[in-house]
Amino acid sequence: MLPVKKHVIPALLFVFNFFAFNALAQQDNYIQMLEKKNHWVDSVYNKLSRKEKVAQLFFVRAHTNKTKAFEDSISRVIQDEEVGGLVFFQGGPVRQANLINRYQKDSKVPLLIAMDGEWGLGMRLDSTISYPYQMTLGAIQDNNLIYKMGQQVAYDFKRLGMQMNFGPDMDVNNNPDNPVINYRSFGDNKYNVAKKGIAYFKGMQDAGLLTTAKHFPGHGDTNVDSHLELPLLPFTRQRLDSLEEYPFREAIAENISGIMIAHMSIPALDSTKNQPSTLSRKIVTGVLKDSLRFKGLIVSDAMEMRAVTKYYPNGEAELKALIAGNDIIELSLDSKKAILKVKKAIRKGLISDTEFEAKVKKVLAAKYWAGLNIPTNVKTANLVADLNREPARDLVQQLSDAAITLVKGTPDAIRINPLEKTAIVSIGVDQHTVFQSELAKWSSGCHLFTVNKSTPVADLNRILELLKPYYQVYVSINDTRTRPQSKLDYSNGVKEFIAAIAARNNTVISVFANAYTIAGLPGIEKSTGVLVGYQYSPEMQRSAVRAITGQLKPIGKLPVSVNVYFPTGAGL
Repeated sequence: MLPVKKHVIPALLFVFNFFAFNALAQQDNYIQMLEKKNHWVDSVYNKLSRKEKVAQLFFVRAHTNKTKAFEDSISRVIQDEEVGGLVFFQGGPVRQANLINRYQKDSKVPLLIAMDGEWGLGMRLDSTISYPYQMTLGAIQDNNLIYKMGQQVAYDFKRLGMQMNFGPDMDVNNNPDNPVINYRSFGDNKYNVAKKGIAYFKGMQDAGLLTTAKHFPGHGDTNVDSHLELPLLPFTRQRLDSLEEYPFREAIAENISGIMIAHMSIPALDSTKNQPSTLSRKIVTGVLKDSLRFKGLIVSDAMEMRAVTKYYPNGEAELKALIAGNDIIELSLDSKKAILKVKKAIRKGLISDTEFEAKVKKVLAAKYWAGLNIPTNVKTANLVADLNREPARDLVQQLSDAAITLVKGTPDAIRINPLEKTAIVSIGVDQHTVFQSELAKWSSGCHLFTVNKSTPVADLNRILELLKPYYQVYVSINDTRTRPQSKLDYSNGVKEFIAAIAARNNTVISVFANAYTIAGLPGIEKSTGVLVGYQYSPEMQRSAVRAITGQLKPIGKLPVSVNVYFPTGAGL
């Protein structure tokens, strides 16, 4: 057995001053630390067998919403295969804390625990805070707010015993039909994407969390989901250099700790047929490491995705990914088989000893930087309360207030007159919304109407007749789906109903949906005012009400181009 003690980041009492609680954050950032000799890293490395060293490069899937049999199976993988880390998915915080404590005890070398938390723990876990989507953040003009969000997200991760966030997404989403990135991107302007992404990851890293910009060299201009098939990026090297790679180049200059590689076919960089960029040495080593001089952790996208498994089964993909230059292999379909295959390849010289040693030590250095050399447990007492603390919730509202965008009309034109007869119509829902209940407080004579996604045309015509006597009509368009897509799932009749309302005088429309959905609502530009709220959250609905009632000035800027009426940068 190794004399390496198990560890999970300690659960500290919440203090809003992050630098007070962050005693484990290093003076140097991770990239700077890699340049220095580290006794703990060397000591652990020298005690590992070759198989154990290979296993440090493999991160496997974990859940807390599955059966005990599944949880036990992960425990056996940790003990038998001695993997380097876990990636947690759906579940709950207390269950996850307990499992992390168990799994750390199962492991001889401390596990590096990661999660996709692009909008915080709420992306995966119940009973936790969801911060705004990155498209929403793309509208914000004060990047310091996004830095503060990064600090809050880092606190959440560390409080739960995790050390690495697979975020931010730094893809430039310049394809409205992108099925997999879309609202996960800060937008279609490369400069805005870079600045927002840097603010976000610096907030996290300064608070002691490892971060991962994704998906290099850029997954924004594709209409194929790499979970299902291998996307093609058919652009020239010049285009890729100047656009897709720009945010990653800027992130590298600001010492981001990790970068995740996309599963994409990119002929301009590597013409090998059906080979994902993850498995291309020309791309991972030639472009990212040699040309862009990235020295941090290189993480593969999930190796269980069809873009990889369709063409490279049975551990072949994992081996090719390591040969290509990746340091962490995420979610192998068969880690046991892949580890053995990599071990044999090293013995045959397919991966040099020098390069292999550097990979393992980079992973161990990440563990040291994150404080995993000091053993502790996650404390479950007050965990849910800590993860739902008031300052964090206040910040979600501040971010929403800063993002709300007026793309048509003026603050005066959209202002509610509390003395006039007012109708408040919410569309795409089956019950009254936060927008309606909050705005109704500001009018002495208002009536509320709801229209669901497929209300019959006869009912819609009846509502149009009922709205005629109202002096002012406020409409909210809502997408209640968990993942807001580019097109609303409304009936044609409901879309025509929206156009009919927009054509009337004194109609103000608030869109609590993906900004791209506006392109599928012809006639909306005729309304007196259009507010874009980007997502269906209580906070964004309150922000719209604050703009309509004059409590705030809507200063957000549209982060994507919707159509000729609403281009990138539209707003006050």
